[in-house]
Amino acid sequence: MPAIVLIGAQWGDEGKGKATDLLGPRVDYVVKFNGGNNAGHTVVVGNEKYALHLLPSGILTPGVTPVIANGVVVDIEVLFEELDALSARGVDVSKLKVSANAHVITQYHRTIDKVTERFLGKRQIGTTGRGIGPTYADKINRVGIRIQDLFDENILRQKVEGALEQKNNMLVKMYNRRAITVDEIVEDLLSYAERLRPMVDDTALTLHNALNDGKVVLFEGGQATMLDVDHGTYPFVTSSNATSGGAITGSGIGPNRIDRIIAVVKAYTTRVGAGPFPTELFDDSGEFLRTKGFEFGTTTGRPRRTGWYDAPIARYTARINGVTDFVLTKLDVLTGLETIPVCVAYDVDGVRFDEVPVSQSDFHHATPIYEELPGWTEDITGARSFEDLPQAAQDYVLALEKMSGARISVIGVGPGRDEIVVRHDLVD
Repeated sequence: MPAIVLIGAQWGDEGKGKATDLLGPRVDYVVKFNGGNNAGHTVVVGNEKYALHLLPSGILTPGVTPVIANGVVVDIEVLFEELDALSARGVDVSKLKVSANAHVITQYHRTIDKVTERFLGKRQIGTTGRGIGPTYADKINRVGIRIQDLFDENILRQKVEGALEQKNNMLVKMYNRRAITVDEIVEDLLSYAERLRPMVDDTALTLHNALNDGKVVLFEGGQATMLDVDHGTYPFVTSSNATSGGAITGSGIGPNRIDRIIAVVKAYTTRVGAGPFPTELFDDSGEFLRTKGFEFGTTTGRPRRTGWYDAPIARYTARINGVTDFVLTKLDVLTGLETIPVCVAYDVDGVRFDEVPVSQSDFHHATPIYEELPGWTEDITGARSFEDLPQAAQDYVLALEKMSGARISVIGVGPGRDEIVVRHDLVD
């Protein structure tokens, strides 16, 4: 049975939660393999809307085992807040497994994230201030705290002492902030240990055994390809690998176990935070997309920057990730437009680029070259087959498919979980 990787094809907020929910009834495990509570999924189930930040969206599907794998950084306070909120709404959260090797976000990580971002001034990255980057930095610098450390107070104290020796010097001498004591960090983390203990698992072994037993495992990426720390619009990126390769290192399974790679792409483009965005709109069209698509961050509430579909980015995503299938979301948002521009290439100082430029400077100065496609006025939210869509909507999808480097297998035609058109089965 398949191991499926599901990732974002743009700058995030493409609707990965809905795609996960679509696959949910046929999936046994849903694995979050990167990021932390800096990402958000909004999943609509019936009349209920669920906003998830740290938990895998598969936690909403009965029978699915949700997994927070080793590549994730975990804010334990947020973890329990989300679990308690779901439990209060009748969601069974008892099957959650958390990797013993996942790193922990502490108070000092959140403090450092906020003060360093402010210190950057006009050069701010646009982080969420939730401590994600500093936690990953500690992981790479080998001074991080892992979930398993919470169950040995001596080891935990030694690691916190080592981390704070450097960080307090920076906080006090550079940023004029108070020093953080070892005791307050240790006491805070230990307060979660006993509640956390039953969830902690060797998740790499669990997933290996599940695949051997013929289970379907879905690996759900946080953020998206263009925010990947290696392959995104660096330095305006997240601090982890949000591409399909991150599913391997972030979960501990072998690359030969992956059967299918699904990328979720919006029928237009959005971005939160700073960084280049060639098709960004600053006019009424941009506000139309923002308002009709309700483009506000699940985690931050920030208005998203909006723009037209960018085919070179889709092709880049298909190539970097080895995409087998695209899920195209929010096609319904485009209803009512007379014509719909699609970016097919870039102009950089008079030179045409058909692919994403490797140079950050070139991409920053790229001007989109558009092809205008006919729009449609018919309501498409009731469509359940490709043939139900207006001809102009069908033509739009087929044009994007031809430009984007992989087949479009599922189309979102509304916000509800059932408002989809399936062209090709995602699990076969």
